[in-house]
Amino acid sequence: MPSARRVLVTGVAAISPLGLDAESTWTALLEGRPGIGPITQFDTEGFTSRIAGEVRGFDPERWLAPKDVRKHDRFTHFALAAARMAIEDAGIDLERIDRDRAGVIIGSGIGGLHMLEAQHRILLERGPRRISPFLIPGMIINMASGQVSIDLGFRGPNSATVTACATGNHALGDALRAIQHGDADLVLAGGTEGVVTPLAVGGFCAMKALSTRNDEPERASRPFDRDRDGFVLGEGCGLLVLESEEHAARRGARVLCELAGFGMSGDAYHISAPPEDGHGMVRVMRAALADAGVDPSTIGYVNAHGTSTPVGDVIEARAIRTVFGEHADRMFVSSTKSMTGHLLGAAGGLEAVITVLAVARGVIPPTINLEHLDDEIAGGEIGLSHERFVPHRAVEASLQGALSNSFGFGGTNATLVFRRAG
Repeated sequence: MPSARRVLVTGVAAISPLGLDAESTWTALLEGRPGIGPITQFDTEGFTSRIAGEVRGFDPERWLAPKDVRKHDRFTHFALAAARMAIEDAGIDLERIDRDRAGVIIGSGIGGLHMLEAQHRILLERGPRRISPFLIPGMIINMASGQVSIDLGFRGPNSATVTACATGNHALGDALRAIQHGDADLVLAGGTEGVVTPLAVGGFCAMKALSTRNDEPERASRPFDRDRDGFVLGEGCGLLVLESEEHAARRGARVLCELAGFGMSGDAYHISAPPEDGHGMVRVMRAALADAGVDPSTIGYVNAHGTSTPVGDVIEARAIRTVFGEHADRMFVSSTKSMTGHLLGAAGGLEAVITVLAVARGVIPPTINLEHLDDEIAGGEIGLSHERFVPHRAVEASLQGALSNSFGFGGTNATLVFRRAG
């Protein structure tokens, strides 16, 4: 069997609570500037959590005709805009590539909740005959991928992953495999999410999963910190342009880094909590490293799942210590969710963009709000130092390789390995 083809990252795009493109998002990250504030999209009276990482100032009509805006949900608006930005960033001339060999794999954890809630209100208030004919095609999760495929004319693999908060990483892993095994030469992949809605926020409040630090929203997301009290909901989109090495070389593409490995695992444990020993996280990181064929000692940075939940952060830190051993004392770990909040199905996509830029530019974004490292992380069997988590300020570091972790409800785990090109 022929060896798998190398897969290179040649373009990135982001829409986030920090900015409407990858560069503004990256700048805010390096400045340690949070994108979290009071929710503006609906009245939060009665909600225990009233804060979120909202995408501010996004105008879908910059990218779509008004009549098309009404046909699609917010998560698809994000994907369509980010897709065009990613293609531009990669310097792709759509008329000069074989679009039968170009694919789209964009996932979402929840999908079109804005449309669902709006049309449900119409059903209750005005009856079934007033429901929009665009409800079903507008809310289903694969429509982001489908609409991007239609917009760009990409006729290769077209699918959508749905694995809760691991969605973006699974989409990128699927794209990696599609290129490695010859199903496509180029794939636009990642995750998108737009569910800052009453039902989503209310549901997470009912789970007691969200931070209630409503009076200090900019300090609410505090991964690995002793005083964390839950995650902050975010929204947005993160996409990568992935190409086979041969395809990128033929068109003289700029290469940011290599997507070298992908791992998957399942906890088989609980609907929303990982096992205390983090065995699923350990296995997924080891699987990704083995897939990439790299030694753990070559990894200089882990973009952690790091959601700011009391249980999850400790378990991820324990898993990192288990996988990397003494090398964990020489590498860096940060959670950019401290600034963006948790983008659910888009988290992996956005954090892949961030990890790619960290490798390409030799700068690691910080974990803000990390004032007192959790005692269990700092001591005992984990014993990681405060400085390893890049508190407050970005650090420069020449990276040979980096990991990006995503773990989802249902015990689904996905890890990506990025390696410096060359």
